Amino acid sequence: MLNEFITESGIHVPAITARQMAEVDRIAMEETGPNLFQMMENAGRNLALTAIKLLGNGYRNSKVVILCGTGGNGGGGICAGRHLANRNIEVKICITASARLKPVTAFQRKVFLNTGGKEIGLEQLSKEKADLIIDAVIGYNLNSAPRGNALEMIEWANSNETKILSLDVPSGVDATTGKTPGNYMKANTILTLALPKTGLLPEFTGELLLANIGIPAKVYERAGIKYQNPFGDKFIVKLISGK
Repeated sequence: MLNEFITESGIHVPAITARQMAEVDRIAMEETGPNLFQMMENAGRNLALTAIKLLGNGYRNSKVVILCGTGGNGGGGICAGRHLANRNIEVKICITASARLKPVTAFQRKVFLNTGGKEIGLEQLSKEKADLIIDAVIGYNLNSAPRGNALEMIEWANSNETKILSLDVPSGVDATTGKTPGNYMKANTILTLALPKTGLLPEFTGELLLANIGIPAKVYERAGIKYQNPFGDKFIVKLISGK
């Protein structure tokens, strides 16, 4: 496991476990804010900005497929899809189980479907060609090897030569240990949220970026995490492995 990362400006950023991140989320949602809607919106917007940067100058003519789970990670992916579709990018989302979406994620889907973006079923993925695949399937809550629809999504993404951008943690990688109990998303770029996770080992990360989702320093203090704001005037910073 990694203890810390370093920004390009030399700021040391602590790496945290999945349990620590869950506690940060709990404190924010139950005690201090921001709420889940706000954090998901911030994550999705930063994910969209990262996607546009990866697509380059021709992003308006690009095709993006976003693979989404039913929880918060999937909601961030769907939110990113809305921001991309609002910029006239051809976006298609594919959800592991649309009927089982958590409430905030279901709301993101409702808004997305009014942008001109499209939702496709898993059976349609084999026909899709994309300029970028966004992985928002599992996130930091992995508890077993991916299976079912999530596994099919991972296998489809990895079978393409298309670049993969993962949100927070590549699906199938344990956020705490870096272990892979089964198949996992082979991401080229990862946009991790709030703080990097201890399981983001170099062999899985490719380019590693950190996104600000609006969590105040007071939240980290309450969670017992030593924190120095790494963002300065930015919302996204690049990280390199520390120790």
